[in-house]
Amino acid sequence: MKAMEVLAIVELLESDGIQVWLDGGWGVDALLGKQTRAHGDLDIAVRHKDVSKLRKLLDARGYRDVPRPDTKDWDFVLGDDQGRKVDVHSFTFDAGGKHVYGTGYPADALTGVGSVNGRTVNCIAAEHMVRFRTGYELRETDFQDVRALHKRFGIPIPKEHDEWFKRTRA
Repeated sequence: MKAMEVLAIVELLESDGIQVWLDGGWGVDALLGKQTRAHGDLDIAVRHKDVSKLRKLLDARGYRDVPRPDTKDWDFVLGDDQGRKVDVHSFTFDAGGKHVYGTGYPADALTGVGSVNGRTVNCIAAEHMVRFRTGYELRETDFQDVRALHKRFGIPIPKEHDEWFKRTRA
């Protein structure tokens, strides 16, 4: 997924009143203010109430469900014929800001601001980006993302990353 495609999706959704936060690799790069690597998809967070509208907007652009064994009503992937993929994570908070449905974002995770190609975008906050890169089989990109966020924002390295970080510390 290229930066211009990311911005086209963000602008499409925002133009129809859908607030969107970048997550995953593009969220990290937005926080860093530059693209650090190629991205195979775009991870986004949206309110669950907007999922139906999001699906209609992306369907009109040729995006269809990509079957996966871990698909849920609040966590699914849409892809088009050109191989672009949008990994959608939706959530619902109650009136007091408590998570009640969907992807378990804490409310303060939705406070990040970054940029893609100079355009300001909402994204998952840096400290949560680091925290979300634990608890599963880590990939090289997870280590690289955490290291970059640590260098830029001083966020402590999670214990799961310690050994890799020590081996690659320059």
